[in-house]
Amino acid sequence: AWAGCLPPAARSCRSALVRAGGARAMQHYDDAPPSVAAIAAANVRVHGTSNAELLMEKITRNKVYDSAYFKEQCFGLTAETLVDKAFELHDIGGTYGGTRRPTRFLCLLTKLLQLQPAREVAIEYVRHADNKYVRALGAMYWRVTASAVDVYTELEPLLADYRKLRVCHGDDVYVTHMDEFIDELLTAERCLDVALPRITQRHVLENFGELAPRRSALDAE
Repeated sequence: AWAGCLPPAARSCRSALVRAGGARAMQHYDDAPPSVAAIAAANVRVHGTSNAELLMEKITRNKVYDSAYFKEQCFGLTAETLVDKAFELHDIGGTYGGTRRPTRFLCLLTKLLQLQPAREVAIEYVRHADNKYVRALGAMYWRVTASAVDVYTELEPLLADYRKLRVCHGDDVYVTHMDEFIDELLTAERCLDVALPRITQRHVLENFGELAPRRSALDAE
């Protein structure tokens, strides 16, 4: 009954996430599921850890764990129900204020890192176009956890998204745009108090034939 109170876009997004998770579950039913060791090995090959939560620095994680929002609102969330909280976001950000409290955005990112949703579910966050903050959250998670090829493949199309994003970070509240946020994810070493794992530069992947040369919207015109 509570789900029926959600905005239509939120219900649609949650349904897509449930379908994505269900498809993954059916695939695991039809094919033998990978062992825990295999999953861990795959994660190690990407960013050197089998626990995505550890990709966030300890001091930042501890601030999130100690926050009332994380304790009261994030407990018990799944990758599918977390989207309801993402729809309530009104800004992106890391830590803010004199005591550097974590934003809700950072708390939800940490929860996603705890959950480590299936690839199909994570992609649904990135590709969700109806709510810009759901997309921003998904893009941030994807940048932190995905391989270089997957990062460029999924995030570069978002450079054509020019919607405004409110940022609450440090001592400032300001406006940026989705394409600027995505560009920062692709090029910076840190974003919103999160150290971004190093990824292979695009031109190197192009030289090895793992990525096609990028075409901008201007090239298409």
